[in-house]
Amino acid sequence: MVHVYGPHVFHTDDDEVWEYVNRFMEFKPYVHRVRAVTQGCVFSLPINLLTINQFFHTTLSPGEAKNFIERLVDRSIDNPKSFEEQAHRLVGRSLYEAFFKGYTLKQWGIAPVDLPPHLFRRLPVRFDYNDNYFDHRHQGMPLEGYTLMVSRILDHPNIRVHLNTDFEQEMVAVYDHVFYSGSIDEFYGYDNGRLPYRTLDFEQFYAEGDFQGCAVMNYCEASVPYTRTTEHQHFAPWEKHARSVCCREFSRASESGDMPFYPVHLSCENPRITQYLARARAEAKVTFVGRLGTYRYLDMDMTIRAALDVARAFVARQRSAA
Repeated sequence: MVHVYGPHVFHTDDDEVWEYVNRFMEFKPYVHRVRAVTQGCVFSLPINLLTINQFFHTTLSPGEAKNFIERLVDRSIDNPKSFEEQAHRLVGRSLYEAFFKGYTLKQWGIAPVDLPPHLFRRLPVRFDYNDNYFDHRHQGMPLEGYTLMVSRILDHPNIRVHLNTDFEQEMVAVYDHVFYSGSIDEFYGYDNGRLPYRTLDFEQFYAEGDFQGCAVMNYCEASVPYTRTTEHQHFAPWEKHARSVCCREFSRASESGDMPFYPVHLSCENPRITQYLARARAEAKVTFVGRLGTYRYLDMDMTIRAALDVARAFVARQRSAA
């Protein structure tokens, strides 16, 4: 089973979202463990006690490691204004440059000093040996894949699916209401300019047996052109395979004709984003949803939570108006 658009591990603390997806698919227990290559060695991510002890050639206890890192961070930064400042404040310069600087530059194509500080907050630092990449209570992989799960969600007498059908503005007049999950700037015909997105290219290759021993291997240094290598068999550890399907992942700016993956936010916000979002909020017959429609970085559970909330609010308005 191959994750065609890159690795997707379902993880959430939202009980209702977890119950929702389990209505349509059995989820197998799965713990996501990521490894990282930097300075000629393999380390554990997210940064944890093992990473710290390996990187600094120490044998620190949790308390000793906290004190050690506190001596490395830049305590003069009270209010971080960028990704780089946030990293210097939380982990210090040496860990930042080894694990985050090059990877972030490849992923976003933007100097970390120009990225917002909240992006670094997504990356935990632990002072124990827990190498579970996520902290959420519910984690798992769909036994038969996300494609079948979504097909089951759409298998309802009130739902019709039309594939290979471009959205046209005339559709807004035809339907009672439109929930639009495409790019917000595309909806408006880019009349206020294009918004920046990142897209991904996947270089698929095959290997005998086990290629890298884990699901995801990050390559942190800017000298390596790809950000990570995914080995798909490790996302289904309950299966056994003689050969392996792997992908190298390359990030670049999304251009016309590409599939946009990630909205790009800078530490100095783009006024075009604010203007498009304001226009979207004023639409009476259109609700903008999803990562591209709301121009937000959303994980799967956040997307489902937002969709459930939007649907309930819409139904409530319809009932009150009836």
